[in-house]
Amino acid sequence: MSDREALQRWVDKYLATEQTGDGAPVKLEPITGDAGFRQYFRVDSTPSTIAVYAPPSLENNVAFVAIDLALRHAGVRAPRILAVDYEHGFMLQEDLGAKLYSGLLCCESPELLLDTAVDTLLKIQQMPHDEAIFPPYSAEVLLKELELFPEWFVGGLLEQRLSTDQRQLLRKCFAQLVDNALEQPQVVVHRDFHSRNLLALEDGDVGVIDFQDAVIGPVSYDLVSLLRDRYVYWPEALISRGLVDYLTRARALGIVESGVSEQQFRRWFDLMGLQRHIKVLGIFARLWLRDGKRGYLELLPIMIRYTLEIASSYQEYSDFFRWFETTLSQPLQRRDWYRNWQTAGDL
Repeated sequence: MSDREALQRWVDKYLATEQTGDGAPVKLEPITGDAGFRQYFRVDSTPSTIAVYAPPSLENNVAFVAIDLALRHAGVRAPRILAVDYEHGFMLQEDLGAKLYSGLLCCESPELLLDTAVDTLLKIQQMPHDEAIFPPYSAEVLLKELELFPEWFVGGLLEQRLSTDQRQLLRKCFAQLVDNALEQPQVVVHRDFHSRNLLALEDGDVGVIDFQDAVIGPVSYDLVSLLRDRYVYWPEALISRGLVDYLTRARALGIVESGVSEQQFRRWFDLMGLQRHIKVLGIFARLWLRDGKRGYLELLPIMIRYTLEIASSYQEYSDFFRWFETTLSQPLQRRDWYRNWQTAGDL
């Protein structure tokens, strides 16, 4: 019996026990999942539910359930988990709908949607620091993420070998980025707080999914994910407004100290973004080379844009910017997925 068939039987059995009906098998429709190994299916039950297959050898389902409960306790609209089979990696969840932010931002007022998302972000950032649920986003983890870039993006995808001087340049840049992350206030961090993990709910609230990698980490991290989204490039005016509005509210709630200036927070935000974007370049390259997920290649140009715009704006990263432009530009242009990074993500 395949995993899909086993999940189908498990869902049918649960629904037959918990719901009234004729006992006929329900239909499971595959829906797009995240970059991990989870598989999601919309179930035509009444009401609609979401069935999940998360291989227990590859996904930490106990942590997922614990994080879900903690989020909901904090007033965050994470999906209610109806049933779990830890042994086989099966879950049945509340269906929060299909109105992803990614499908709305180009058509509706982005400012209103982003403001509502920040409401939810502030709830997350006020959650208790329970390290039994949320591990620390340590220097070791941050650096390990950055090392994905030379391994998978530079060496694997672009097939470029780094010289000793180039490796030293990257080590210096990476150390500075880790220091920037650790000097910030530490809060609960979703880690992928972007438009494909946020849903507009009918009551005006925001649904939050794909939270299994949550940690205790830098205060600017999730704001970077939201305002420098991998799926859409926002103009600088909107980002600046979003930063000021967030900082005002975060100060009022005691999440960020009142003495932190806008300039200081902007630096935290930009350099946290540089760490995230460099990391993601490595992750997306790995998703293609190791897992065969080609769709992530199409997202690389916007991540390159974010990386180079930030690096070119800070003197201490000017050498990194020049190295990227002079060494990686030609191999990038030979790839069929590549497009001009200076316009990548424009609506």
